[in-house]
Amino acid sequence: MSDVHTGGCQCGAVRYRLEGPLERATICHCRMCQKAFGSFFAPLVGIRLDDFTLTRGELARFRSSDFVERGFCAACGTPLSFYEIGSGKIDVSIGSLDDPTVAKPVLQYGVESRMPWFDELAGLPTQTTAEGEGEAHLGEIAASNHQHPDHDTAVWPPQDQGR
Repeated sequence: MSDVHTGGCQCGAVRYRLEGPLERATICHCRMCQKAFGSFFAPLVGIRLDDFTLTRGELARFRSSDFVERGFCAACGTPLSFYEIGSGKIDVSIGSLDDPTVAKPVLQYGVESRMPWFDELAGLPTQTTAEGEGEAHLGEIAASNHQHPDHDTAVWPPQDQGR
């Protein structure tokens, strides 16, 4: 596995590069992370702060406690980072990596706040996006997609889309 990874927000205003080994990937169920991600949990993977570089844009920051600063995109709201002030490391949201499969979680943290039905999720019925939306609607969504692709781009948004 390569020790170079890229990622960024949904709209492409913020991009980052990680150059070093990824540290323990976790799923955090604590209430602060639930609120910060607007979800049941926050999937995070760590890296040394010196190995984290912003390659486009700047992180907007929210200090969720005296000890933690959370980074996100001010334009689209994508949660991007969790930084314990003075720790020398930063965690990035696994979903913001261009290839999130490189960060398989190895620990669930903050389980006292885990949703009581969380363990039942894998047993729910499943369907593909096409089954839920229909092929025609998926084509309409694809034709109007404003999401940044899962790779670095020289310019974003594309000049010809007038965004």
